[in-house]
Amino acid sequence: MEWSDKRLVHQLRRSGYSAPGFAARYDANRPRPPGILVQLLPFLANVERPALVVDLGSGTGLSTRLWVERADAVVGVEPNPEMRAYAETATREANVRYVAGSSVATGLPDECVDIVTSAQSLQWMEPVGTLREIGRILRPGGIFAAYNYRSLLTGSWEVDVTFRRVREAVRRCRAELGLDASVQRWPPTLDRLEESSEFRFTSEASLHSVESGNADRLIGFLLSEGSVTTLLEQVSEQAIGLDRLRLIATRSLGSELRPWYLGYSVWLGAK
Repeated sequence: MEWSDKRLVHQLRRSGYSAPGFAARYDANRPRPPGILVQLLPFLANVERPALVVDLGSGTGLSTRLWVERADAVVGVEPNPEMRAYAETATREANVRYVAGSSVATGLPDECVDIVTSAQSLQWMEPVGTLREIGRILRPGGIFAAYNYRSLLTGSWEVDVTFRRVREAVRRCRAELGLDASVQRWPPTLDRLEESSEFRFTSEASLHSVESGNADRLIGFLLSEGSVTTLLEQVSEQAIGLDRLRLIATRSLGSELRPWYLGYSVWLGAK
């Protein structure tokens, strides 16, 4: 079956991304992109200030707004109308705009972009067409960077262990219920970038960022994942241990903001 924007939007809606209130919860609780990216990616693209940065799968604009003070222009490409509408209301800067394109059809001219990013979203994108489109819009020497968070340290080992167990229970329950049987995803890998032949150089790196969080944000973080919210339509919080996590997080983290350390995997391609 040919991949299409309509099919992708349908999958995103089935995964909870269009539910009332989801976009606001997502924007408030999801991790922010590592700040070092606004220094690293221009350095790799050999440009002091990018003329244009394009953020694929921009969602509520968290990863798009990162660039407002560091680039002349920023474009967020997001096919999901509910997430895109929230991004437009949350973004005031005149050098940022959002378009309803997709990763395989951005509608942008050839070789016009210094930096293309994809934050926690590349797994939703059909890889062959997406990487071809990235290669088309990047200028020679431009940089593509996809990045996903992969670890969280809150400073409480009990919270971190319980958080990990909840996510494991979510995966197990979804598999048992067959909830992901018709959802297609393509996890990012360095091999995909290399096999595309769109880049003269590829690399994988690890980064970290420091944010502030408390018990409420930890629960909000989990509930900003569509895999959790859609599962909770069929099972109880007790079934995945979310009730226990609430108790432990309230006791160990409380309401006071404290440092969180987040680890990221980053996949890079230079045109």
